[in-house]
Amino acid sequence: MAEENTMKTIRLEKVVLNMGVGRSGETIEVAKKALDSITNKKSCARDAKTTQRDWGVRKGEPIGVAVTVRDEDAKQLLKRLLAAVGNRLKGRSFDNFGNVSFGIKEHIDIPGIKYDPQIGILGLEAAVTLTRPGFSIRVRSRHKASVGAKHRISREEAQQFLTREFGVEIV
Repeated sequence: MAEENTMKTIRLEKVVLNMGVGRSGETIEVAKKALDSITNKKSCARDAKTTQRDWGVRKGEPIGVAVTVRDEDAKQLLKRLLAAVGNRLKGRSFDNFGNVSFGIKEHIDIPGIKYDPQIGILGLEAAVTLTRPGFSIRVRSRHKASVGAKHRISREEAQQFLTREFGVEIV
């Protein structure tokens, strides 16, 4: 029986939570409070990249809030986020590079989050990134390179990993 190649092991790299509120001001602060209560991490505002006159959005104006969670905290957070969607993900939520994204309509569906009248009810998106050893060649400062086709995480491998590690059902 052949040993498992350690370079092929898949692991959770990060979970990014995003709330797009569409306008700056008090709603940004409310969204920050909501994300901070979900993750126990400090969230930061995201600015508009372009001007959208029809929506009243100017370039550089904060229109969303995001937070990135890594390591053991990311595993615990992902378990809670998956419980909020009933441990079920759609097959089309997965891409061909080891990423999965899904939305949560009401942040109070996440276990451990209580309703706060000052925050109200907000929706959010979760983006999960999976990685393998050797993927850092994409982001290193010297001699960046792309990950080879055989080493990339396929859609099926990502689905099998989440099913095995987190008990996710793919529909």
